[in-house]
Amino acid sequence: MILPAFRRNPHSRSIHALYGMIVAQARSPAFYAGYGVPDTVQGRFDLIVLHLVLVLARLHRDDVPGPGRGWNSRAKSARSLGQGLFDAFCRDLDDNLREMGVGDLAVPREMRRFGEAFYGRQAAYREALAAADDRELEKALARNIFEAAGIDGRAARLARYVRAAAKLLDTAEEDALIAGRVVFPSPEAFANA
Repeated sequence: MILPAFRRNPHSRSIHALYGMIVAQARSPAFYAGYGVPDTVQGRFDLIVLHLVLVLARLHRDDVPGPGRGWNSRAKSARSLGQGLFDAFCRDLDDNLREMGVGDLAVPREMRRFGEAFYGRQAAYREALAAADDRELEKALARNIFEAAGIDGRAARLARYVRAAAKLLDTAEEDALIAGRVVFPSPEAFANA
């Protein structure tokens, strides 16, 4: 029997493909030119987190076992895929920190800081997307991505894009996500709205 730590993740290709799509979408020039997201390490981090949160929310949408039942295989698969995506994100952060010259002793501290930022933003975005008031999402984006005290046109445009992305992901077939396929709306469509 192969030890679990050395067993290959059955979702490796899907994780790699999904994470690549998340990063590619977050690097779209439209976010920086059309929305005014700062083209900095922090700005790019914030957009990756935003898209990762949207995909993870979709993967965990049906993540509640029924009464007297355990997790079904599809929910387990989505859960495993979500954990794999988060792990890929953490490995990418670690690699990027080291590439930028952060020393071995400082990497854990920086990773903890990034982890806290991720979980804070994840909670803020999920709460804002579930809120009855659409302005809650605009406030969360203004605070976390634009570091602005109030809502402006940039946050409002990005909020329209985020809502469209969430709706599109919500209609995505779970099998497509598990197979490593995700579709995001074109950010250009909302940049000048």
